[in-house]
Amino acid sequence: MWRRLVWALVVCLAATACAGAGAAGGEATRLPVFAASSLSAAFGQVQRAFEADRPGVDVAVNSAGSSTLAAQIVQGAPAAVFASADRAQMRVVADAGLVAGRARPFGRNLLAVAVRPGNPRGVRDLGDLAAPDVAVVLAASPVPVGRYARRALRAAEVDVHPVSLELETSAVVSKVALGEADAGIVYTSDIRAAGGDVAGVAIPRARNVVAAYPIAVLRGAADPAAARAFTAFVRSPAGQRILAAHGFLSR
Repeated sequence: MWRRLVWALVVCLAATACAGAGAAGGEATRLPVFAASSLSAAFGQVQRAFEADRPGVDVAVNSAGSSTLAAQIVQGAPAAVFASADRAQMRVVADAGLVAGRARPFGRNLLAVAVRPGNPRGVRDLGDLAAPDVAVVLAASPVPVGRYARRALRAAEVDVHPVSLELETSAVVSKVALGEADAGIVYTSDIRAAGGDVAGVAIPRARNVVAAYPIAVLRGAADPAAARAFTAFVRSPAGQRILAAHGFLSR
């Protein structure tokens, strides 16, 4: 009798352990990716393509201005991958000793002027942004697109007094789309991502600024192998095709 009870207990414990192991084995690995807001649309598609190829990985993209993301990472936010819109914010994270290996370039972007559909103010170039009846919105200086915009304006010798300063490029697009501003300097990829919500005015290449995007695996990533695989996918021909479809230039 006792032998049967002991054996039944052993079988029960073994079954419970196996069930627990099976449940754990079936859980997807969560991969938190911190990506510049200008990458939101492109990385949404990158995420789906990567997860389709690796069903055991659940990518969670956190999008915001690069300066905001860098600050969050330095302050201890759990991130496995950081994709920045410039090298400066990646350097902030690297200087804090949080980059594993080294950051690698994966794409480039150009600036454009976002205007309301139909371009009611008739903005044709950067010089038109100085007109007193044109309300301009820019990203703040720490934000990569804000710094790039100021560089382009200085080179064109255009003095602009923005009506507001935003913390990410998507907020600049939103201000224009909602009619709270007549124009704003964003990335060409932002114009494409906005669909018909805004129109774009191209900035000649000679007066434009090329934004270089780096990506890196971060120290402390729960699954470094998955993080490395994701960065490799972004830089792969498949990842590059997705980025190109969203208006980015190849690395």
